[in-house]
Amino acid sequence: MSHSKERHEKNCLNCNTEVVGKYCHVCGQENIEPKETVWGLVSHFFYDITHFDGKFFSTARYLITKPGFLPKQYIEGRRASYLHPIRMYVFSSALFFLVFYSFYKFHFNDKVFESAGSISTEKLADAREESLSEARTHEDSVRIEATFSQMDNILGTHVIEKKDTVTIKDSTGVVQRTRKKKHNKVSFFNFGNHDTEYESVAAYDSIQLTLPKDQRDGWVRRIIKHRNITLQQTYDDDEARFWHDVAEKFVHSFPYMLFISLPLYALFLKLLYIRRRQYYYVDHGIFLIYLYIFTFIFMLLFFGAMKLDESTDWRWIAWLQTALIISGIYYAYKSMRVFYAQGRGKTFMKFVLFNICCFFSLMFLFVIFFTVAVLRM
Repeated sequence: MSHSKERHEKNCLNCNTEVVGKYCHVCGQENIEPKETVWGLVSHFFYDITHFDGKFFSTARYLITKPGFLPKQYIEGRRASYLHPIRMYVFSSALFFLVFYSFYKFHFNDKVFESAGSISTEKLADAREESLSEARTHEDSVRIEATFSQMDNILGTHVIEKKDTVTIKDSTGVVQRTRKKKHNKVSFFNFGNHDTEYESVAAYDSIQLTLPKDQRDGWVRRIIKHRNITLQQTYDDDEARFWHDVAEKFVHSFPYMLFISLPLYALFLKLLYIRRRQYYYVDHGIFLIYLYIFTFIFMLLFFGAMKLDESTDWRWIAWLQTALIISGIYYAYKSMRVFYAQGRGKTFMKFVLFNICCFFSLMFLFVIFFTVAVLRM
């Protein structure tokens, strides 16, 4: 509601309908003077801020202390006293992820990636050479080569061949044999063929044009080749930096993942309560929106306890974190019981089934979003 002066005229400036009272009964616009003073603009600004804050905190109080109360009030039509769930979701999620990404900087440990890469490159090459040097017969060396070739395929590495002299022992003595010594080289995607022999995508395309049509790569393999060549040029065989960037992009996709999970979880609830026909699909979505809002508030408290635990030696913080986890689980169960008004046994069974479905679908979404993060690099 505005504090501006009410117009003497009774026609709505928005739709020209005759106004009875202070608000138009057709479009809802307030019948006030259109000219705004500076003081009126400032007072309107502060009124909206304090009005929003007042509604937010009063709604949050009911949300925390009365599980399932707010969504039940909403579907029953009692909404004016509380902040709209969509506005509250947007505000609480924005606040949560702002705090989350501010306090938890994801500087991934490059040594982890480097050690993972070294297992498939330098260490694997050293182990190959050591095993070949200890081979007693030519058959042993062939068997060792076959074993390490399989490891190359599993770990996603490939080899660059260089001529070198390798000492191979046999039953008659030491024999110097000239053979090809293999060194591992990192490949980001192990699709069977590797693209380090091409300096650019243009070079690969030009070579393809020189081949007969029946010997050229198909369109799927061309896309894969282009992608690998581009990544090799971008990261210059720095696999640690590549996976670091993938992980950063994946972590920043969490808000989208939560947003997509909401209609999916609403479908699970619709199926679990399919016999309760008074609940529409949107009603399940409203219930989940309030549950998500509580989760954002809960996670802020939990992360705050984690930060306090890191900066102090207080042992009771661990007990506080355990209590928060238990209370969060109980809150979700209690919300379902209050909102859907079923007994403890049925609610508990459906609560367990719902969480199992959510767990597996969340794992599926993790895989999808991680794959998208890789493909977008």
